[in-house]
Amino acid sequence: MRAVSVGLGALALATGAGPAFGQASPKVSPPKGKPNVVIILFDDAALMDLGIYGGEAKTPNIDAIARRGTRFTRYSTSPLCSPSRAMLLTGLTNHQAGVATIKEVLPKEHVGKPGYGLHLEPNAATLPERLRLAGYHTYMSGKWHLGDGPGQLPGSHGFDRSFALDASGADNWDDKPYMPFYNEAPWFEDDKPTSYPSGQFSSAVIINKMLSYLDARPKDDKPFLAYVALQAVHIPVQAPREYTQKYAGRFDGGWDQLRKDRFERAKALGFVPKDAKAPAMHASMRAWDSLSADEKKMQAKAMEVYAGMIEATDAEIGRLVAHLDKTGELENTIFVITSDNGPEPSNPGGERGFNFWMKTHGYTRELANLGERGSHNWIGPEWASAVATPGYLFKFYTSSGGLHVPMLMAGPGIAADKAVNAAAFVQDITPTLIDLVGGAPAIPDAKPISGRSLAPVLSGKAQAVYGPNDAVGVEVSGNAAITKGDYTLVKYNPPYGDNQWRLFHVVNDPGQTKDLSAQLPEIRADLERAYAAYAKANGVLELPKGYKVQRQAAHNSIMRQLSFYGWQLAGLALVLVLTIFALIRVAFAFFTRKKKAA
Repeated sequence: MRAVSVGLGALALATGAGPAFGQASPKVSPPKGKPNVVIILFDDAALMDLGIYGGEAKTPNIDAIARRGTRFTRYSTSPLCSPSRAMLLTGLTNHQAGVATIKEVLPKEHVGKPGYGLHLEPNAATLPERLRLAGYHTYMSGKWHLGDGPGQLPGSHGFDRSFALDASGADNWDDKPYMPFYNEAPWFEDDKPTSYPSGQFSSAVIINKMLSYLDARPKDDKPFLAYVALQAVHIPVQAPREYTQKYAGRFDGGWDQLRKDRFERAKALGFVPKDAKAPAMHASMRAWDSLSADEKKMQAKAMEVYAGMIEATDAEIGRLVAHLDKTGELENTIFVITSDNGPEPSNPGGERGFNFWMKTHGYTRELANLGERGSHNWIGPEWASAVATPGYLFKFYTSSGGLHVPMLMAGPGIAADKAVNAAAFVQDITPTLIDLVGGAPAIPDAKPISGRSLAPVLSGKAQAVYGPNDAVGVEVSGNAAITKGDYTLVKYNPPYGDNQWRLFHVVNDPGQTKDLSAQLPEIRADLERAYAAYAKANGVLELPKGYKVQRQAAHNSIMRQLSFYGWQLAGLALVLVLTIFALIRVAFAFFTRKKKAA
């Protein structure tokens, strides 16, 4: 396969799986035929959440995989789950794939528009489709969130077997929803509705299902693709008690201390320059010392559960690794471990009606059992901001904290125990894997891949596959970024943004502390032109006037609730009207009789 560069003003769009700059891809010669591929996707994990990236949680199994391969420290994804998943699985931009955003925040003006169907479009060929043509068995277990209508579930997009959740999240212990937008947890097996095994932790369930698929596959020596899409650490943040207890007291210093600690570790690990400035906390966020003693206990416990959830999930990943080792397939398996976006800042407990909804759906939020079965939990914006360090802000936003997440690859054709600061993007994963497995047959009428193969970087034959004149953009619900060379131009929505473009140096200022627009007007203008070209090429729509993401999410949730319970509410309203009418008639008859008697 080859790279084709198409000039769009300042924007360079690469298609195909080959690297840029005319360099040949490294010849990959797996020791035992084509390598297996395992993709492990965390949900809402920050750049420094994993142990190997300097996180507080212990992740020995992930760390061991990482030391066998290459870690990226300048990898970017999209700021939201479904767009990132579409990009990862297709090698396209989210708009090209048909998943511009998520339905939870979609305005009615965008419904049904090209790129805004919010499911993979028919000509958006996926990695499993391509690898199946190359002789692979293909399996998926975990969060899908790319549509559950006819032709939208995993089986229609290249997976032989699948256990899939088509929602933004679900409870990690029981078969139930986690927010009012849903009236159930929509799980599917092989594209047919199924149930979640209540009482079991989600990471264990997802790994168990994948192991069952691997054990049941045909004994034909064909390689496999295993896509493991975890619920950790999406809200509700939950974990088995034995893991949460390991972090008792670890976060008692609060989010201000965690920010300082992570930033110093980021310097020590070489993620940021020694003279870099730490990212600021948004002015709307609370100082840790402003909390009461009880609030501090609850907040610290929430983070203990967060760390426990990561370690518990690492233990389940260890079971998958041990299984492959036992079957003799480990050494010939390529691993990709990454996250769909930065940490989740939502504080649902502060939203009107949510506490009532929790109670009606069997949730509590108490210190003693926080994060255990029946307990709802979240870390909120202050912890999310601290967790996102050395980046600024978090999920939903195209800031560094929303886009920069961990990504590592290990296996045949990949240099071991190496960290690289080369630019890499979520749409690069599909072309990279196609390259590493030796290629895959072309799919007629499929949209050309827009990502680039990172194989030259992984093999050590090149330092980068993106040059100073290559621009890469992303847009989700008005939050946008365009990166070119060492500069990035970003804007994001309220409440944490103001929809104004700002220019930052990616390497020297990862915390996005100094807007360089006034100092470098020519670079800003160049990036503005590059973004305009990206937006035009991808069919990006302007948001309706007055759009506010929280208001849209609330509106969409109410509309969904009405669709779930409309008949019941209409029935109650009718009963109420009839009751009032009957009372009026009784009262009228009473006063009429009383008047006659007088």
